[in-house]
Amino acid sequence: MAEIKNYTLNFGPQHPAAHGVLRLVLELDGEVVQRADPHIGLLHRATEKLAESKTYIQSLPYMDRLDYVSMMCNEQAYCLAIEKLLGIEVPLRAQYIRTMFGEITRLLNHLMWLGSHGNDCGSSTILIYAFREREDLFDMYEAVSGARMHAAYFRPGGVYRDLPSSMPQHQASKVRNARAVAELNSNRQGSLLDFIDDFTRRFPTYLDEYHTLLTDNRIWKQRTVGIGVVSAERAMNLGMTGPMLRGSGVAWDLRKQQPYDAYGLVDFDIPVGKTGDSYDRYLVRMEEMRQSNRIIKQCVDWLRANPGPVITENHKVAPPTREAMKSNMEELIHHFKLFTEGFRVPKGEAYAAVEHPKGEFGIYLISDGANKPYRLKIRAPGFAHLATLDELTRGHMLADAVAIIGTLDIVFGEIDR
Repeated sequence: MAEIKNYTLNFGPQHPAAHGVLRLVLELDGEVVQRADPHIGLLHRATEKLAESKTYIQSLPYMDRLDYVSMMCNEQAYCLAIEKLLGIEVPLRAQYIRTMFGEITRLLNHLMWLGSHGNDCGSSTILIYAFREREDLFDMYEAVSGARMHAAYFRPGGVYRDLPSSMPQHQASKVRNARAVAELNSNRQGSLLDFIDDFTRRFPTYLDEYHTLLTDNRIWKQRTVGIGVVSAERAMNLGMTGPMLRGSGVAWDLRKQQPYDAYGLVDFDIPVGKTGDSYDRYLVRMEEMRQSNRIIKQCVDWLRANPGPVITENHKVAPPTREAMKSNMEELIHHFKLFTEGFRVPKGEAYAAVEHPKGEFGIYLISDGANKPYRLKIRAPGFAHLATLDELTRGHMLADAVAIIGTLDIVFGEIDR
């Protein structure tokens, strides 16, 4: 009788649970995974190489497109690295705006993760729930930058412009009558800060709805409890960061350990797990959303009370106002030089890391004194997490591989770069 061999299966890139462009080569014994070999590079766009031929400011929109569900957090790391090299001071109001939008981005990321992870495990309801809240968050992005996703709002030295004093309104159309539109516009009558404040009041209720739907759901527990267990020591050795590390019980968060922008001035807690399985990581991310909501509320209150500049006064780095540029020759030269040649960064190297929703996102910059980086290296958290996939899935069933890909929260923009 012929011996039974393990068979190899291509999981993705077309598979809906492969999150975009993951080609996972699985070696299966029946339905049990013996080996998982992730093949990456199908979304490689040479971001690091392109940055070498563009000015510092021209490379900024490329950052949005790395982890394309956590846009402003990528920009934040890039701006912090440039500011470190330039040695410039960011106005406090700009730091608070950055902190607030960093947390709005965390909500966007975690809601996307929750919806897709839930959907992969069989609950399409949670996907619709999560996307309902994402709409409001995208409206905040749009109000401040004009774009719903790739905002390019953060700048070296601060942010592009101050928060708007009014919100865009929904218009009546063939599908919506005036009454429905008035209801939609009810929380858009004030400024952007009023709209965000209204959202922070509503969001805890939504979070409770997700908990009702999933936390004690027996199917959800069967799919996540005891799946993809990582011990604290192993998580550190594997280079895990963010919720993947905190889910294993390690209270490491760059917002607390190495505070940047206004994180040292706001109050929040760091949730940690116990067992290090998929269910614990789910609970950690859920509580992180509650804490993000707290931070956003504190930022709104501070920003309301403290007007001020939102970008550095140094016109070698940040453009002058339109008014000054049109009435003053000196400012016109600054403006022209900044948008044609860019600013020069002193020789040296800098590494700046932020507590990105997925983990530690770092930018390592080397400058040779020119207006373009000599070298840019991106430390993507998802890259280290995807490398652990083989160890996490070994011995689990094929269906569990899907749950483990979901719990890793991977996006290929930043992995393939």
